[in-house]
Amino acid sequence: MNIICKDKVLDLSSPKIMGILNVTPDSFSDGGLWNSADKALEHAVTMLKEGAAIIDIGGESTRPGAPTVSEDEELSRVIPAVERIARETDAIISVDTSSPVVMKEACRAGAHIWNDIRALSRENAMETAKELDIPVILMHMQGTPQNMQNDPNYSNVVEQVKRFLLDRAQMAISHGIDRKKIIFDLGFGFGKTAEHNFTLLKHMQDFVDLGYPVLSALSRKTMIGNACGIKDPARRIIGSVAGALLSIERGAAIVRVHDVKETKQAFDVYLAMIAQK
Repeated sequence: MNIICKDKVLDLSSPKIMGILNVTPDSFSDGGLWNSADKALEHAVTMLKEGAAIIDIGGESTRPGAPTVSEDEELSRVIPAVERIARETDAIISVDTSSPVVMKEACRAGAHIWNDIRALSRENAMETAKELDIPVILMHMQGTPQNMQNDPNYSNVVEQVKRFLLDRAQMAISHGIDRKKIIFDLGFGFGKTAEHNFTLLKHMQDFVDLGYPVLSALSRKTMIGNACGIKDPARRIIGSVAGALLSIERGAAIVRVHDVKETKQAFDVYLAMIAQK
């Protein structure tokens, strides 16, 4: 399956790696490491060499309890990074934002994909996505980043997340967004307990069967730390790679990761195995 990303094509016939590039001072795992255009470009180039097919740039920390960021601040963080990476690499660039204004400017600067944790729920987001005609990643979240981990509760987490994503996809299609450009993200860690997260991971194939490409984004998250007994996110690499591998075994088309090189090695071994008769 191919997804048209403006002037580029994202080939999903094999699983793809999305490298995380947070240009923020306060993201949960790598805040402050890449928050200048020069550092962002350097890290993007490294991830591309290591095997990333997509670079995902985010200017708003959405860790549990994170403060809100003004649109002007988000623009000042994101746009210089997008411009440099678009100008100096051939990367497919996604932008992790819920702001239609930020996404419009990012698209002008060279971005190709809209990655929205709020599933195009902000005012004018649907209309802007139709106008831009780029792929959109719709994510499930219960609550907001400020309160989502206070008391996550579901009667059936798989069915409720499926219904939400299908409803948002139908809303997008009704606004004129191309169905072939919609990607689902189950929202690991966004208003979910560890048990909810691992239930979703176990049943990821149920989401793949809905007919939309699925992105898995569990890299270094608390669910990994809980399973491995590791508090420091930077030390959750092996657990994160395991989660990424389990995701593609269950049909995920894209994995969003901090640790591209390690994830690529695991994928290479997996793909070498399944290529055999």
